[in-house]
Amino acid sequence: MEEVYKGLKGMRYLIVMDDMWSKKAWDDVKMIFPDDDNGSRIVVTTRLLDIATYANFSSSSPPHEMHFLDEDQSWNLLRQIVFKQQDCPVELEKIGKLIARNCGGLPLAIVVIAGLLSTVGRTQASWENIAENVNLAVTTNYEQFEKILSLSYIHLPQHLRPCFLYMGGFPEDYEIPVWKLIKLWVAEGFIKPSGSKSFEEEAEEYLEDLVKRSLVLVTTRKTNGKIKICGVHDLIRDLCIRKAQDEKFLYRYVSKVLDKNIKYQHRISIMHFDLNSLENIYGSTNRTIICFQCRNSALTYAKHCSFIRNFRLLKIMDMVNSANVHLFPEVCELFHLRFLAVDYQTKIPAAISNLRNLQTLIIHQGKTFKSYEPLTILLPSEIWTIPQLRHLVSFVFGSLPDPDEATSPLENLQTLSEIRDFKCTEKILKMIPNLKKLGISYFSGEKDQDYHLDNLVHFHQLEKLKVKIYPTVLFRRKLNLVFPPSMKKLALSGWQRPWEDIGIVGSLPNLEVLKLRNFAFRGYKWETSEEEFRRLKFLLIDKSDLQHWITESSHFPNLKWLVLYRCWCLKEIPHGFGEIPTLELIKIDDGNICVMDSARQIQEVQQDWGNDALQVRIGRYNTLTGDIK
Repeated sequence: MEEVYKGLKGMRYLIVMDDMWSKKAWDDVKMIFPDDDNGSRIVVTTRLLDIATYANFSSSSPPHEMHFLDEDQSWNLLRQIVFKQQDCPVELEKIGKLIARNCGGLPLAIVVIAGLLSTVGRTQASWENIAENVNLAVTTNYEQFEKILSLSYIHLPQHLRPCFLYMGGFPEDYEIPVWKLIKLWVAEGFIKPSGSKSFEEEAEEYLEDLVKRSLVLVTTRKTNGKIKICGVHDLIRDLCIRKAQDEKFLYRYVSKVLDKNIKYQHRISIMHFDLNSLENIYGSTNRTIICFQCRNSALTYAKHCSFIRNFRLLKIMDMVNSANVHLFPEVCELFHLRFLAVDYQTKIPAAISNLRNLQTLIIHQGKTFKSYEPLTILLPSEIWTIPQLRHLVSFVFGSLPDPDEATSPLENLQTLSEIRDFKCTEKILKMIPNLKKLGISYFSGEKDQDYHLDNLVHFHQLEKLKVKIYPTVLFRRKLNLVFPPSMKKLALSGWQRPWEDIGIVGSLPNLEVLKLRNFAFRGYKWETSEEEFRRLKFLLIDKSDLQHWITESSHFPNLKWLVLYRCWCLKEIPHGFGEIPTLELIKIDDGNICVMDSARQIQEVQQDWGNDALQVRIGRYNTLTGDIK
């Protein structure tokens, strides 16, 4: 250390420290680099964002995060390595660009493939053969490539390894919904809670840690910054699959022909397979079955479910991508189940009470659902007797059955979505005291029915609420909603209260996300107040008759996103929005020229003031996705 320090003292130097893995490594070496204020620089590369931030603490700018190469950059890199200063033959350019694109923007993969191309003949046939097997060519021909990627796994803490290996069970290029992934991790027992955090909160931190380690890709983030959809790069996925197989952690079953070794596997991910073939397998060691695009042949009821009886010790059963696997009584015999996801059916059997260890129940909507005539799933009163239940999720459950007086509260229940004509009686409040997420909808609106919605205020843990009111309800009665102060995210649809009443929402002290759809509020004028929406970060108005919006920048002091869809009557977006220092995005559809013009004017004014951070995004509204293209 002394020799290096003396050698650099008084010199102008550039030091590159490649692939650093710990804060201690940086602490050990940083003192040997003299700072003589002469323009010397140190470049540190790492796969861990925490290390980059730690080493960069004295800089006012954030660490530079590398991104995948686009198609042009990928091709230029490959071409330079293979042909050096020479031109690429015309007949190889098209196939060469395909090979570069198949590397998924990963420079390391491009370098390895380019090295392979340099050793084969420069013919279309030889290049086409490599193009068809890019991933295989990389991983099987170059041990160095695997060693480099394997370092990321070797440096993973023990508690993150099963979470990472689990990603190998999803299909290639699959968009993984985080809400479901986290519930799977919890049910598998991967998550160890610490302090006051729930299992789900701890799981979110695990996922963020995998992202910081460059092992998981973020596809979409929520409005609050949390990850909504994630995935893994194809080559990282290949590493994940190999490690999972080597450690006998997870078995991917992709063949259409039955492999009897399946019965010895602990976790199975099944793709493109007839599930009825499993009736000849007795899976005494199987604990997890996750299916993707599987099917069942047309068999009698008894034979149709016979394979389920062969897997008595299952903890995880995800069949939502598999045709005609419902909540049959055979499924309710799987006592050890913690996670169960199945296709739509009209009624949940009373035998569901047998699943004493069930944490998550998901009923998939399937292809029969029509929004204008929603189907409902009838819940038995036995649903209240599942003590470990944490999440009860579907597109529309029927009204909640009344619990028996002697039934103990479901202390663990956090998610209840979505309940039709929800009655918030005191009895229901006592049964689900720790609810964090609630989805409710109203279709009938019976005149003599009291839904007790003023009791919503007593859900002291509730953070997310979605309320959907269909037009027929309003002809019969007016629903008075009272919200708890703990609310962070609120979605209202069809409430049709006057804008003068929005103070009911604006006064919520913790509200960060507000989505107003289908005339949630009505009237031609909305005048905001400075005392409201103090913490709001995201505001969506979708389908409104609002014409005049009177507001100031100080009325939305923390707003980041403003989204306006189908606001056909709105004269303009108030110019004060451009003065909100936190505003990052204005997102609108192309259905109102006045709104589009005012959005562009706001952006131009901000650019003139040197604020290039504010983006304006305009597109055509898509009724299927509820977003713009």
